[in-house]
Amino acid sequence: VQLQASGGGLVQAGGSLRLSCAVFGRNQRSYIIGWYRQAPGKARELVARLTSGGQIYYADSVKGRFTISRNNAEDTAYLQMNSLKPEDTAVYYCTAEIYSPSGTYIDSYEAGQGTQVTVSS
Repeated sequence: VQLQASGGGLVQAGGSLRLSCAVFGRNQRSYIIGWYRQAPGKARELVARLTSGGQIYYADSVKGRFTISRNNAEDTAYLQMNSLKPEDTAVYYCTAEIYSPSGTYIDSYEAGQGTQVTVSS
């Protein structure tokens, strides 16, 4: 399984960005998509998570501003980020937890390189 994240960039506070995460090679197995971020000098944090059944988690810091979604037909996940704040500046990573058809956890994968999001004040 390989993941490829894209869509980061530089935006002013209040602006929007949409991150994409393409998942390759899952071979019909289900997966949970997660978006993490890591700012300089800070620990990595989970931003949003979406199961194949549609259950969603958002960190409190992004609720109401970020939306996670997925296009199963294209094996692509998205993170729509609105009302961006300087504190959202970080490298964003997408991950996929792969499960067998019976629901057994198989492994986790992460895009090799995150995508930088920089929000200027």
